[in-house]
Amino acid sequence: MTLTENNQNQPITFTQPAAEAVRTVLAQKNMPGYALRLFISGGGCSGYQYGLALDGNVRAEDTITETNGVRLVIDEVSIKYLKGATVDYVEDLASSGFKITNPNVISSCNCGQSFDSSEADNSGSCSGCGC
Repeated sequence: MTLTENNQNQPITFTQPAAEAVRTVLAQKNMPGYALRLFISGGGCSGYQYGLALDGNVRAEDTITETNGVRLVIDEVSIKYLKGATVDYVEDLASSGFKITNPNVISSCNCGQSFDSSEADNSGSCSGCGC
């Protein structure tokens, strides 16, 4: 898969609300020095899905974005699918959580939990994630 040419050199944006949400969790769990790891894995009904984890093992190959002392780390494979993306934390009456806006996505599942960044036409159908 290839990225849209316009997005290949754009950094990841890690918003202030996302950094504050991570800071709160790290403080609650007493995990100083940890970072939020964002990664891409195969799965979901559109081909790929996002994963988030707290990680204390930042590697030299990782891409690191820092907002107010909170680090977002992305491995060398996943970064190819995430350049130009924004990681935010949103709260509204219905739900709260991390929201990833990714300009490299060509199609996504109706529930928004999985995506494809190739030219394949999945038409937003949802065959396996329960939405």
